[in-house]
Amino acid sequence: MAVRTVGVEEELMLVDPDTFHLAPVAASAVRAARATRSTRADEADVQPELFDQQLETATPPCRSAEDLLAGIRSGRRTAEESATAAGVRAVAVATPVLQEEEPDFTQAPRYQRIGADYGELARQALVCATHVHVEVADEDEGVRVIDRIRPWLPLLLALSANSPYWEGRDTGHASWRSQVWSRWPTAGSGQPFGDVATYRSVASSMIGWGGALDTGMLYFDVRLSEQFPTVEVRTADVTTDVEDVVLLTLLTRALVATAAEDQEAPTWRADLLRVAGWRAARFGLAADLVHPHKARLAPVREVFDAAVRHVRPALEEAGDLERVTESFARLSARGTGATRQRSVFEATGDLRAVVADLAERTEASWSD
Repeated sequence: MAVRTVGVEEELMLVDPDTFHLAPVAASAVRAARATRSTRADEADVQPELFDQQLETATPPCRSAEDLLAGIRSGRRTAEESATAAGVRAVAVATPVLQEEEPDFTQAPRYQRIGADYGELARQALVCATHVHVEVADEDEGVRVIDRIRPWLPLLLALSANSPYWEGRDTGHASWRSQVWSRWPTAGSGQPFGDVATYRSVASSMIGWGGALDTGMLYFDVRLSEQFPTVEVRTADVTTDVEDVVLLTLLTRALVATAAEDQEAPTWRADLLRVAGWRAARFGLAADLVHPHKARLAPVREVFDAAVRHVRPALEEAGDLERVTESFARLSARGTGATRQRSVFEATGDLRAVVADLAERTEASWSD
């Protein structure tokens, strides 16, 4: 296979520009986006999500880093313009920073049913992630990738951590979103599937037993896409800086390409993967991570270097090696989004200032 195409879906929060609280106006924002798209066919689209306080954007399939960057910026620009038309701002943050009223489920039958069937579990699921789609040859290759990429997922989570606050308080975690999302009965990385038949059998049982309404609610960390010839890697928080999204996406593509060919991938117990993922969520890049090859704690730099060695041929083939290593150097020097949010709060003592900073940086991310 040639260099694989990638695409990114980003979920964004909608906030009031004066109070910085979440605003339930996604339906109005989506209508504005679609009206604009009818006259500007080259623009990205936005979609509703589970709650009326959030939107989703998506890039087209991309091969080059520059096309990917342009696609992400286009999606964010459209989201911001649509949000502005609805009187709010679009913000790339993974959890609600301020204490909020109970969120409003989107007025679509499926989302309403999720709210009715899953109760408080669904009501507390107002979080925003980055989902990366990577092209695969077929479902057989996709399942091989799902089974083999698992030990590297905590690194992707650590790089993206952007949700230290939840409803007005510091959670003590760099990525609280991941902990909230892990409550869903189908979420996370389970046992290896081995083949497509087992993947489909497990999915069928989960749906049949009520753990999901349909395949769209199979919230595996990595899953087969039902719409595209891709695997969808769903581990990361939404990040505010677009260069971080590009780093995550290029590294994810290289991990997928390597996993498709790797015959020596280690088999990890699901319980140990949960702990490795929790550690990444707890600390982000601020403490040791679990080393996927050595199965012990190691400095973040050592784990990242091991990842680069592991996927170096794929990075070189795509022309991404220099960009990935330089982007990581910048990210590790300044810290994750969680680090930035906490530094703003420490400087101001005001969580509204944290949201204001997130909003300004989200807007700057597409206008650079």
